[in-house]
Amino acid sequence: MDPIIVRGVDHAFGHGEARKQVLFGIDLTVERGSLVVLMGPSGSGKTTLLTLMGCLRHVQSGSIRLLGSELAGADTATLESLRRRLGFIFQAHNLHDSLTARQNVLMALQVHGRGEPDRHQLAAEHMLGLVGLGDRVDYLPAKLSGGQKQRVAVARALVSNPAIVFADEPTAALDKVSGQRVVQLLRDLGRARGTTTVMVTHDSRILELADRIIELQDGALVEAQRRTALPTK
Repeated sequence: MDPIIVRGVDHAFGHGEARKQVLFGIDLTVERGSLVVLMGPSGSGKTTLLTLMGCLRHVQSGSIRLLGSELAGADTATLESLRRRLGFIFQAHNLHDSLTARQNVLMALQVHGRGEPDRHQLAAEHMLGLVGLGDRVDYLPAKLSGGQKQRVAVARALVSNPAIVFADEPTAALDKVSGQRVVQLLRDLGRARGTTTVMVTHDSRILELADRIIELQDGALVEAQRRTALPTK
């Protein structure tokens, strides 16, 4: 089953004369284990579509099926249950300033209730090592650079082994090497675990790692380009 199926989705902000439609009839299917990039100019609707698929906005019109569940008209319990199966990476890293890098990552395991509690610390340290912060696990955010903070946020999103990762400009604060390392990790998770990633980015440096590049303009999907063939399972 494809983890994300979008059909005929419209979305608007405001009411009456102030109403502005930002998405128009979006049809999109995202395959399991793929790394899909959403591109387009500012205001094209990329982040709106991302947040709709990620249960962060209510579906106004059309259908979005996420991990087999319909989001249009879904109740709060259903949405909360689905969010526990997702990972989120945003440009604003939203770390807790009073917690170390390890503790910030541990929070995701505690909130999602994944894995054995006595192995949570090892899992957090392992994931921080994968994003190149094995020597920074005890650092507070104030002692980390902007790029390092973003890599902590990436580790936090991935440590609970989510079914889908939604990422909004995850490499914006990273240099080329660090950005490619993070995106390669997301792609490797797709290959090894079937993790699906949907990413909004303007970063042309990482496009070669995408399985598909989807372009939006003025709220409409204008291009869906497959870059690589997904491996058969």
